[in-house]
Amino acid sequence: MKDITFQIWRYFEEICRIPRPSKGEDKICAYIRQFADDHQLTYRQDDAGNIVIIKPATQGREQQTTVILQSHVDMVCEKDSDVRHDFESDPIDYYIDGDWMKARGTTLGADDGIGVAAMLAVMADKDITHGPLEALFTVDEETGLTGAKALQADFLTGKILINLDSEDEGELFIGCAGGIDTVATFKYKNDKVPSNSTAYNLSINRLTGGHSGDDINKRRGNAIKILNLLLLDCSSMYGISVCRFEGGNLRNAIPREASATIVVDKEYRNDFEQYCINELQMWKESLKSTSPEFRFTIEPCEMPEHIMDIVSQSYILNSLSLCPSGVISMSETIPGLVSTSTNIASIKFTDDRKITITTCQRSDCEEAKESINKRIRRIFAMMDAEVESSDGYPGWTPNLQSPILEITKTAYRELFGTEPVVRSIHAGLECGLFLEKYPQLDMISFGPTIKNVHSPGEQLHIPSVRRFSDLLIKVLDEVNNN
Repeated sequence: MKDITFQIWRYFEEICRIPRPSKGEDKICAYIRQFADDHQLTYRQDDAGNIVIIKPATQGREQQTTVILQSHVDMVCEKDSDVRHDFESDPIDYYIDGDWMKARGTTLGADDGIGVAAMLAVMADKDITHGPLEALFTVDEETGLTGAKALQADFLTGKILINLDSEDEGELFIGCAGGIDTVATFKYKNDKVPSNSTAYNLSINRLTGGHSGDDINKRRGNAIKILNLLLLDCSSMYGISVCRFEGGNLRNAIPREASATIVVDKEYRNDFEQYCINELQMWKESLKSTSPEFRFTIEPCEMPEHIMDIVSQSYILNSLSLCPSGVISMSETIPGLVSTSTNIASIKFTDDRKITITTCQRSDCEEAKESINKRIRRIFAMMDAEVESSDGYPGWTPNLQSPILEITKTAYRELFGTEPVVRSIHAGLECGLFLEKYPQLDMISFGPTIKNVHSPGEQLHIPSVRRFSDLLIKVLDEVNNN
């Protein structure tokens, strides 16, 4: 069987040199169009930016089933706060650590750059046997799946779709959760800083973080929830006033960092400092197995010009306290699978005296998704916030009788002598949206092993890429022999 692993790595290294943030995919799209031209392959690009490259079948297989390979071209742009990196212009600074490829202080972009690289390798190779192929490269997956939402019903002709956006080699995915984002906006007033006060910066960083769907049950700690609990306690015990409170970044990531500037009466300074140290040390001990690099600082700082009015402070801290973040329920049909969850993703202050809190709800049950969304909305509305929810996206209901599932399971057994795990994923794949536009599609998702996606700890397991590559080639061959 043809080995295209070397070509996958070559294309992935090229992709790592191309900036490709969500909503800023012009350079990677230009690269893909040039690839099509260089290999004399036909392509189309829609108004949203999605590209499909068409490759004719191997001679003698022209009448066989058209298979769609699909990956998204954008990446999550997360970095450690002390790392200087511009995702709009800088290449990913990757390195090899044993069996793993990693990036220095940033996300690696293997989600889903390695899927894109595999598609390019397949489309470029002249020796692989296959029927007609369509390679679909979607845009802006990470900030709301907007590329897949905008896909037109006449853009594709294939009847089988292989999504290459999964992160556990040896596992075949046949379903995913649907999701919806909920954003709360608070308005506040500036008040004068109390006399006889001293100011502090509090910060939490280097939590492990991760994907707010697939990693939500791994007890990695939410920096916003942890710091909010501390601020709420200190507000009650020492009468602190909050000047600024920010944390998190992306809607689909568990926040790893949060910081706040507060003032406290000098009378309570020593007790306040010691209480914060004790509480955060307990959190550090509690999370040592899942976030071993957890750090916190409590430092005196310059006195701010203003504080937040006490009513707004109470509303914000109490709403974050009441708002759940984590697993809501587990699946009753698939052991170990999260069914419903919610994540507090970020809190941001703006210059016009507004605070925006972004959350994300997920579920494999549409009713449960709507229920947790309404619960989150009620909590924030009760605290006088303006609340908006996105349109959301559908889940992908598992089909255990799927023909492509049987083909892939058989191919896996023949290649590796073991049975693959068949499961659903508690994360948003574009497959649910594809199914709305193309209800006839038979779909499956698989990929190499990628750990800690959506965080600077992201790492790609090098040996798993060869197994992923071999499985993809064999499935393409077997699909068209059935």
